[in-house]
This record gives sequence, structure tokens and C-alpha cells, in this order.
Amino acid sequence: MKKTISGIIIVLFALLVGFPIRAQYNKEYFFWMGRQLMMQNDYQEAIRTLNVLLRFDEDAYEGYFLRGIAKYNLDDLLGAESDFSTAISKNPVFTTAYTYRAITRSRLGNYDDALKDFKEAIDLRPDLPNPYYSRGVTRLLNQQFEEAIHDFDKFIKQEKKVADAYINRGVCYLYLKDTTRAYEDFDTAIRTNRENPNSYNRRGMLYMQQKRYKEAEADFDMAIKYDSNYLLSYFNRALVYSDTNRPMQSLADFDKVIELDSTNSLTYFNRAILRSRIGDYNRALEDYDKVAYYSPDNVLVYYNRAILYTQLGDFENAIKDYSKAIELYPDFANAYLNRGQLRYAMRDPEGGKRDRETAERKIAEYKSRLNDSTYSIYADTTQRFDRLLSFDSKLSGNSFKRIASRPEEGNDLTLLPLFRFTLMKADSTTVELPTMRYKAQRLNDFMENIDNNLLTLSCRDSNIPADSIVTIDRQFSEELRANPDSWTVLFERGISQSLIKQYTSAVNTFSQAIARNPQNPFIYINRSTTRAEMIDFISSIDNAYQRIAIDSDPANRLNNNSSRTYSYDEAIADLDTAIGLFPDFAFSYYNRANLHALSGQLPEAFDDYTKAIELNPYFAEAYYNRGLIQIYMKDTRKGCLDISKAGELGIDKAYEILKKYAMEE
Repeated sequence: MKKTISGIIIVLFALLVGFPIRAQYNKEYFFWMGRQLMMQNDYQEAIRTLNVLLRFDEDAYEGYFLRGIAKYNLDDLLGAESDFSTAISKNPVFTTAYTYRAITRSRLGNYDDALKDFKEAIDLRPDLPNPYYSRGVTRLLNQQFEEAIHDFDKFIKQEKKVADAYINRGVCYLYLKDTTRAYEDFDTAIRTNRENPNSYNRRGMLYMQQKRYKEAEADFDMAIKYDSNYLLSYFNRALVYSDTNRPMQSLADFDKVIELDSTNSLTYFNRAILRSRIGDYNRALEDYDKVAYYSPDNVLVYYNRAILYTQLGDFENAIKDYSKAIELYPDFANAYLNRGQLRYAMRDPEGGKRDRETAERKIAEYKSRLNDSTYSIYADTTQRFDRLLSFDSKLSGNSFKRIASRPEEGNDLTLLPLFRFTLMKADSTTVELPTMRYKAQRLNDFMENIDNNLLTLSCRDSNIPADSIVTIDRQFSEELRANPDSWTVLFERGISQSLIKQYTSAVNTFSQAIARNPQNPFIYINRSTTRAEMIDFISSIDNAYQRIAIDSDPANRLNNNSSRTYSYDEAIADLDTAIGLFPDFAFSYYNRANLHALSGQLPEAFDDYTKAIELNPYFAEAYYNRGLIQIYMKDTRKGCLDISKAGELGIDKAYEILKKYAMEE
């Protein structure tokens, strides 16, 4: 519903034109720039610009409002809600802010508070049509269909040329089983805007439900004509083709859906069923594998794939899939029966007998409860589970752990890296995040003491070429021959050695520097990061390949797959010392939080990120990583608020995370 709910955003800038000019010229400039960037859809840059405005003037309610709109368009719903709330607190009669906070709360599923906001907006300006439309959508989502119709009536009375209003009112009539009025509204929507694919698609779905396949197909054809990338129309037309015995055309449309959305598990599921029907078993198996990946908690994928494995003669994998289906749904009598038959075939009569007896008990329980609508159909042996599913069917499965464990799929759910002193050339193209506003006199004194214009504190990789770093390392080596007791040169040489991955040598060099200056916290920090990088490097080498086994015994092959664990204890101990020497340095807590997280000590990581943020309120990376930790610990809402703050402070990848998780709560 995102496009529908956000449809009234087009009036935003017209409403903002009337804001009073009450600030200095530079404030007005940043406000104007923020608006211009939003009109160009550059929302992240708009947020950065508006941040400057709000530092100049904390009472600029329109700045919070605009930043809320930008966050909304980046799917940072919690951040948007917070900014709209701030705008309202600073201007309690800000009608548009109430409307947009209501829209945001509606998308978050907080319908009660959304409806309260809509009431405030309508009470303030009962003459505006848009709040009625948006409240109608919220009431539709909240299944208050009659009230939603009343709101759409009020909107349509003032705005008769908005097709979506008729579509949504028609959907309300459908839920109230008034198909006549639903048809009338869908027809009106088409007459209002003959190029709106959603109107044809809605009417086509109604035709399809009534098995009027010819009319449904014609409507889906029209929807695709006006929007060749409209995924839902291809999906629905594929169902029509399947129901009218045209499997190849149906497959072609499912192919198009997957081309448009390569992660659509429901389409893979339907395509697998169709491919099984026409005997294309191997490709059907590939599709079921995709469904199992994207929706690992779906019972039917394992059940159907087990049937396919059985047809291919792979009884062992079929039994595994039936077992997985039973694990997910212990009352699945069909799965017990089928697994029992396979166990008999695999010369396991005891296992087959147990499965058959369990299935018979489940069937008896089912028959005794036929009048109980809460009892699942999965226990019924008369049911078939190879029917195509409609687009509004649910295939579950999307967890932080599952996605985080698959970096090869382009996953961004990884902690931002450690901060360390490194060598780096000045780069005018790199935007410095607000994190580095943090100032500490002890840090400044240390940098002046080293006196190296390449030295910087950063979590980014060095931009100096490897051959140049080798040359720099030789120069430090020459300096140490002349002055072997210089802790500053030892510190610099430790950095260059770590950059060329001479980790053992780098740790030894940092240790020599510490021996000569044991009260300097910054040397401990870099020895810690080097130790951590060495552990990660060794781990990556250990896991980069698998040994080729020639033993025919599966148990022996399994024993060859050794696993190792790695300890960050020494690296953490260095940070403990650094914090003891300089307890007000935010980056030490951040680094220790990262190492706690990598060690599985999430509460300790959370506490250290929190301390880092207390010391440096602009610590974007700490907000981001603390957000990920909270998502991992199942506190998604607070995690998303932290990631929203990280995005506000300039971490661009924060918005990719928010798209995945902001609406899960």
C-alpha cells in the first residue's frame, strides 16, 4: 500500500510555500536546498542538508517535517515518525505533520494512533480532502470497511478524478461482499484513468474469482499494456493461463515475475508446481530449492519437494524433507504416511510402522474434530497441496540470523569495522561523517607528537597503494636502525606492517612501542585491532577451501570437516588497558563492543556501544552497529531507531537495512 498511502505527498511543496521567513539568510538557504534535493529525490543528501539547518535553529519545525518526509521515502518509518512528532511538538497546529505522522503510523501497523492523528488533522482543517483519503486507506487496512467507505465518499465529493479512491472504495465493497458496487467502482476507476494498471488488475481479479477467465485475461492484458513492469498483472495472468490449461504461457508469465523480482518465493513455488505437472522435474527441484532458501519455515515446500524427490527415486532426500515438514508441523498426517511408505521401501520396517501408527492417530484426531475450524487441513489425507497459490498467500521465513549468515547473497548485515590509526592520503571526494566531530585534547597531542601527515584515525581501508606502503615500511625500518628506541617510529612501523598483512611482525612492533611508552592508550588500540585482524585473516584462510575426501564412508568424510573457534580475548584485553588509561575515548568502547559482538557477547557489546555514544553523540557507526545488535537480540523497533539515527548521521547503507526490518515489528 506504500504508493497508495503516500499519494498525497505531491501537495507537500505547495503547502510549504507559505512558511514564514523568520530566519537568517543562511538558514533559509539550507531549507531551500533541502526542498530542492527532495524534489530531485536525493533524500539522503536532503537529510544531511537539513541537519545543518536544524543545528542552526532547533525550533525550525518545518525542517523536522521535511526531514521526516525524506526519511519516509527512504523507508525509515520510525525515524520519520520521530521527526513528525518533533515538528508537532514545536507547532501543535501543524496540520500536514499530523497527516504524515498518521500515514507513517499506518504503515507501521499502529492504526489506533494513526486514526487519532487523522482526527487532529481533520479537526484543524476539515476542508482538506487528502486526510479523508488517507484515513480511508488506514481504515481499510484496519478492516473498518464501512467507515473507510464513508471517508472515501467525502474525498470523492471534492476530488472526482482520483482513480485510486474508487479502487480502494471498491475493495471495501468487496470485503462487504457487495460485488455489484465493487464492479461499479472499478469501472469508474478505469473511466477516470484508462492508463492506470491497478484498475484493470483489480477488476480482473474479481473476474478471476468468479471464473470469468476471458474477461479477467483481457483486463490483465490491458494492465500489462499500460505498465509492462507491473508484476502483479503477470502473476494473475499466469493463474488464468494455468486454470485454462495453458501451462507454457503460465510459465512464461511466472518467468517474467521472477525477472522483475528474483526473490519472490511465492512465484518460485507456483512455477515449481507447474514444472512438476509437465514433467520438468529437475527445474522444478531448482525452484523448490529457491523457496526453501527464501521461505525456510514454509511447510508445503518441504512436503512438495519430498514428493518430487520420490518421483526422482531419491528416497533419502525425500525422507529428510518429510521429516522437516513434520518438524515444522507435527500434526501433518500426510507427511507421516508418505515417510512411512519410504521407510518400508528403504528396509526400515520399524520406522515405517511407527510413522503409519502416528499418521492413523492424527487422522483419527482429525476426524473427531471435523467441526473445529481451528484444526489444520494438513492432517487430512484427502487434501492435495499442489494447487497454485494466489498472490496474497503468505510464505513465511525471514530472520536476521538466516540473512546474516549468507554474505554471498549481497547481504549488508555486517558490523561496520574497527577504528584504528592508519596511513591515508587526503581524499576530497570522501564525505567525513559527523563521527569525527569528536574532539579530545589527548588525541590531538598524540597526533602532533607522531607528526605524520598521512596518519589518521579511521575505520576505512587505506587508499595508499600496496607498493607505496611497502616503500613507506622500508623508510620506517631505516629510521629504526638509526633510532631503535623511538616509540613513535615503532608505532608508525607497526601500522605499515599491519597494512601489508605482516600481522605477527606488527604485533611485535607495537609491543616494543608499548614497552617504551606503556602509558599511551593509542598504541594498545592499534595492537588490539591488529590482533583482531590477524584472527579474522587466519579464519578466512581456514574456511576458504574444503578438503577433497576419497573415503567412501560418509561418517569418515564427515569427520574430516574440522571446525575451529577463534578467541578475541587478547585484543579485548588491550582495549581494557586502553580504557583504563583513557576512559573518555569513545573509539575504544566502540572497538571493544565490536569484539564482544564477534565473540557472541551481545549484552556487553550493547553496553559498550551505548558508552561510546554517550561520549560521542555523533557516533554514526556506533548507532548503526548497536542497531544491528538489537535486531539480533529481537528488539527490532529499538534497533531500527538506532539505524535510523545512523542514516541521519550519514551512514547510507542504513536505509537498506531499514527497508528489510523497519516494518517487521
